[in-house]
Amino acid sequence: MNFLNKLFCRLVQFSFRIAIPILPYREPKLFSTTEELACKLSKDKINSVLLVTDDFLKSSGATKTLEENLHTAGISYAVFDKVRPNPIVQNVEDALKLYQSENCQGLIAFGGGSAIDCAKAVGARIVYPKKTLNQMAGPLKVWRKLPPLAAIPTTAGTGSEVTVTAVITDQDTHYKYTMNNFTFIPTYAVHDPSVTYTLPPHLTATTGMDALTHAVEAYIGQSTTKETRALAKKTVKLVFENIENAYNNGHDHNARANMLRASYIAGISFSKSYVGYIHSVAHSLGGQYNIPHGLANSVLMPYVLESYGQCVYKKLHELAIAAGIATEDNTPMSGALKFISAIRELNERMGIPAKLSGIKKEDIPSMAKHAAHEANPLYPVPKLMNAKELEQFYYTVADWS
Repeated sequence: MNFLNKLFCRLVQFSFRIAIPILPYREPKLFSTTEELACKLSKDKINSVLLVTDDFLKSSGATKTLEENLHTAGISYAVFDKVRPNPIVQNVEDALKLYQSENCQGLIAFGGGSAIDCAKAVGARIVYPKKTLNQMAGPLKVWRKLPPLAAIPTTAGTGSEVTVTAVITDQDTHYKYTMNNFTFIPTYAVHDPSVTYTLPPHLTATTGMDALTHAVEAYIGQSTTKETRALAKKTVKLVFENIENAYNNGHDHNARANMLRASYIAGISFSKSYVGYIHSVAHSLGGQYNIPHGLANSVLMPYVLESYGQCVYKKLHELAIAAGIATEDNTPMSGALKFISAIRELNERMGIPAKLSGIKKEDIPSMAKHAAHEANPLYPVPKLMNAKELEQFYYTVADWS
């Protein structure tokens, strides 16, 4: 990247950094059960809601308790259960039509980041009926207050129940774009570890590593604060201490609760300090090939961290200490390399591959352009890269064997 482009990126990032203390961040009101949520909605005189989820969660009966509690509270509901793992524009438009036809007054997202992101985008379309999602892509395009939105995460990774972000894929262009707005932070959230008990081990692994990615990218970036650094360190500690227990025993209540907490505080951290190239490259892979976001992040993370080199050694060493895999006596380089190796080993123990299949060489330049467009100038990455430089990561993670 040339000097003028770098200067422009850093100036944009600096402006957002100094604005952090005055930006309207908030957290949702947290509940521990869906019964508490239903009672609150009833008190708020919300009589009809749209439940946004996916077919598996609906058909498996995972939403049954929530539906019973809504019924008991006298709240009618319609169900949209067609959310894809990487939600597409058509999902949002179909859910919007159902919301309108059923005269709903609020939204409940039940699922992982995909369901919550879809519900956020539905909310944006409700308050901006004449704008397309594409017109609302990017930062700070949605200022109108969304209808009441409750998020019930069934995975511990995205932290979408507390973030300003929604990620939607254009099914026609295969472009996966982000929307970042303070109005996207849900009104309510439910942290009930029991709804994550049946999450399959491979999803427990990849979504948990997604939370780790959020913390790492927030910590090594150039827009950190005392708060976001502390939350990122706490996330790293919680993930390294709990993710394998949750992976090996899905009904480990303590591990599941700690992973939900890790995901949540990582969400706060990266909402304020942003992410980086791991995410932008992962989003492009998800848009092009529908690769699950957590999986793409998990695979990319060690390669991208290595590419930053010595400019991240000190910070990665600090994270390694927080994770309990290095000490103050280690050099920054030694501690950083220990941390990267620990991520690789964690991936391997949980069956996460080191490479991704299905990547086509002819798609790489286009994906790299999308990744660069998403990240630059907004993401305060440790080392700036242009689209051509980002191409290396696609070649590195591609499994062409």
